[in-house]
Amino acid sequence: MNIRKLGIIISREYLNKVKKKSFLLITFLAPLLFAAMCLLPSLIMFGAKEDTKTVGVVDRSGIVLPYLEDNDVTHYVDLGDACVDSLKADLKAAGLDILLSVSELDPETLSVKAECFSEKPLGIDTGSMIENRINDAVEACRIEKSGIANLEEIMAGVKSNVKLHSYTIDESGKESISESGIYMVLSMILGMAIYMFIALFSGMVMSSVIEEKSSRVVEVLVSSVKATELMFGKIIGVALVALTQFLLWILLTGTILGVAMGIMGKDKIMDMMQDDATTEMVQQMATPEGVHMGDISLDQALDTSAVAAGEPTGMDAIVSTIGNLNIPQIGIAFLFFFVFGYLLYASLFAAIGSAVENEGDSSQLQLPITVPLILGFFVALYAFKAPESSLVFWASMFPFTSPIVMLARIPFGVANWEIILSIALLVATFVVCAWASAKIYKVGILMYGKKSTFKDLWKWLKMK
Repeated sequence: MNIRKLGIIISREYLNKVKKKSFLLITFLAPLLFAAMCLLPSLIMFGAKEDTKTVGVVDRSGIVLPYLEDNDVTHYVDLGDACVDSLKADLKAAGLDILLSVSELDPETLSVKAECFSEKPLGIDTGSMIENRINDAVEACRIEKSGIANLEEIMAGVKSNVKLHSYTIDESGKESISESGIYMVLSMILGMAIYMFIALFSGMVMSSVIEEKSSRVVEVLVSSVKATELMFGKIIGVALVALTQFLLWILLTGTILGVAMGIMGKDKIMDMMQDDATTEMVQQMATPEGVHMGDISLDQALDTSAVAAGEPTGMDAIVSTIGNLNIPQIGIAFLFFFVFGYLLYASLFAAIGSAVENEGDSSQLQLPITVPLILGFFVALYAFKAPESSLVFWASMFPFTSPIVMLARIPFGVANWEIILSIALLVATFVVCAWASAKIYKVGILMYGKKSTFKDLWKWLKMK
């Protein structure tokens, strides 16, 4: 293989790709999307609050109204014993957005029936908030009617809020905080990222081969260079494009996030997360079904007793977990699995591209290649549930799924020998597939007028 000619092909492929408007557009738009994905949850949570609703209350039980306190979402108006039927006939005339009707207290069940009337469906936050307040009132009434002295204090003392703190122990016996949620998120991000990059850039190789074949440009190129040099030149050129784009995405995303955080300010973002509506939502999500938190604050919900005891909670555990990650191992593994995973699939996609004249004809030939890639993606999505299970282990060793699954396992701790073995198998498989793809590419790139089948590919592979 002529290194000088290969360098020319790589340079041509690289420059053709990076000069395209689509490359520039994706390179600069993707970081904006990544940054938006990081910032939007806080912004949406802050901006999606409902306008304050005026709630008219007809409380025949006499126990609910004291628990209905005004907040950013609801303003309650006591309507006394007003007629519900006449009010609900024209809420606007009564100056109401919502009409809440509470029945008399049932002496046997010590419960009430509550009904809401509004012209538009209630938002989930408003409905849940009102429901929780009514349940709090009923629970307080039952405690009072029970006749048991200090029952409320007894129940508060019985409730348990045990927080399991997880630690990992290394070979030296050192303990480190281990927050499984961080590992789960990182596992899913790594698996999805490697899948996206391999599928995207391998497909780019196939499209490039098909484009040159259909335009007959390849006939001119193979008159000057070998077909195998052309194939590997394309693969390496697109790989450099991928690495360039990946590095630009990291730099631009980091810059955008830094600027956005500087403009918005950390305090403002924290305010978004700690407003009343957010607190209410967190309480609803964190509270088991059937348990009502009443007036418990968000700090109490997040277990401030742990803080008083000096135990790691919240952000401390997250920061400590991230700090304990083996970042160099993850970075090096990502680079190796991305490069060789891409080379493996790109060589196979290049062979398919050489065998067809348009992308529509390639779907049948792509199936055996895309199925393992998709299977690897789905295994990686669930790897966090059982990273040491037999299925996940063997999927992280099988070369056609290992680039995705092994990266999803690494955050949970993988022995170096497993990573080295997985990479060795991947490299060996790439060498074999690249050799086979080169033989197919050499013949298929000059074949026209016939839709190729697997039988044709096998015949080309056996040619000397």
